[in-house]
Amino acid sequence: MLQSLTSNSCVRLIQSNKSTWYFLFLILGYVLYLIFGAVVFSSVELPYEDELRQDLRNVKRKFLQENECLSEDRLEEFLAKALEASNYGVSMLNNATANWNWDFTSALFFASTVLSTTGYGHTVPLSDGGKAFCIIYSVIGIPFTLLFLTAVVQRIMVFSTRRPVTYIHTHWGLSKPLVGMIHAIFLAFITASCFFIIPAVVFSALEENWNFLESFYFCFISLSTIGLGDYVPGEGYNQKFRELYKLGITVYLLLGLIAMLVVLETFCELQQLKQFRKMFYLKREKPEDRVTILDHDHLSFSSVSDQAATLREEKITEPFVDVQPVLYTATDGSINR
Repeated sequence: MLQSLTSNSCVRLIQSNKSTWYFLFLILGYVLYLIFGAVVFSSVELPYEDELRQDLRNVKRKFLQENECLSEDRLEEFLAKALEASNYGVSMLNNATANWNWDFTSALFFASTVLSTTGYGHTVPLSDGGKAFCIIYSVIGIPFTLLFLTAVVQRIMVFSTRRPVTYIHTHWGLSKPLVGMIHAIFLAFITASCFFIIPAVVFSALEENWNFLESFYFCFISLSTIGLGDYVPGEGYNQKFRELYKLGITVYLLLGLIAMLVVLETFCELQQLKQFRKMFYLKREKPEDRVTILDHDHLSFSSVSDQAATLREEKITEPFVDVQPVLYTATDGSINR
C-alpha cells in the first residue's frame, strides 16, 4: 500500500513538472551534443594538425641547414613578427603587398561583418583609435542592425509567407499547418539554391584555390554568422576588379542574411514547431479575469466579443494555425456565430 502511494505521488510529481523535466533533458542533450562535436572534431583534425606541425619543423630545419649564417633565435624573432603582422591582416609576401585592407570597399566589407556579427577576423583595427571606435560603432550598430533586419523580415514575411499560405488555404481548402509545412520546405529549397549552391559555383570559378566544397563552406559559415575567417574571398593578389568584387560580396552577405532570417522565421511559425517548443517553456499563468470568466457557467456577450477579437488577432499573427469559429449563446438560448 505504501509503495503504491509512493509511486502514485512520484507520477503526479513528474506530471505536474513536465516542463521542468523536459528542460533538464534539453540541457543534458545540449551538453552531450557539445561533447559529441568535440570528440568528432578532435578525432578528425588532430592528425592533420600533427602532420602540419611536422612539416613545418622539417621546413624550418632544412632552412637553417641551408642558411648556417642565420641563427635559430633570429629566425624565431622574424617569424614572430611576420605572424603578428599576419594576424592583423598584413602580409609580408611580395604578391600580397598590392592589396590594402583599409581602402573604402574593404572597410565597407569589414563594417558589414562587424554589424552582422560575422567577424571573419582576417582584418582587425591596428590603432587604439580604431579599436575604440570599433567598440562604440558595434554597441550602436549591432542593435541598429537587429532592428533593421527585424523590420525588413517582418515586411518580407507578409508577401513571402503569410499571404501565399492564406491564399492557398482559402482557395484550395487545405489546412494551414499542411500548407505552412510545404511552403517552408519549398522556401528553404529556393533559399539554399539562390544563396548557397549558385554562389558556391560562382566563388569556385572566381577564386583560384577554392573548390565547390570550400566555396559552399564559405557561404554557410558566412550566412550563419559563424565567420571563422579561414576562407575570405577577394584576397588573392591577382584578383581582378577587387573593389567591385568586395562590394558585391557585401551585398550578397546582407541579402543572404535576410533570406536566412526569413526562412528561420517561416519555420518558427509552423504549428508543429510551436507545440514542440512549448514542451520546454514555463507554463503561463492565466490572468485573474480570464480565470473568473472560465469559472462561470456561461459567457457574457462582451466577454465573447473580446475572445473573438483575440482569436482574430491570433489568426492574423499566426497564419499556420486553423482557427475555429467562435460560438456563443444569446439571451434567448439560440447559438450564434
